[in-house]
Amino acid sequence: MSDTDPTEAIRREMIETGQPAADLEATEGRTWTTDEMRQEFEVLGFAAPYAVVKRKSDGVKGSLEFVHSPRQYFNWRAD
Repeated sequence: MSDTDPTEAIRREMIETGQPAADLEATEGRTWTTDEMRQEFEVLGFAAPYAVVKRKSDGVKGSLEFVHSPRQYFNWRAD
């Protein structure tokens, strides 16, 4: 039995079509540099274009979307 990620194809398509950059351009919320994100969140894992994180202030788990260059995190979503 294979342990494939059922979201891999969707995430790969998002990256190939530039969706994260479009999402960043459309975001009205907060954005973080890598250093800023690390101050506020603990990274639990990466599944590009998402980072699975835990907010340090209250332990809430969620995700951030990101773009690579320049690296910016955005669209915080709590689980």
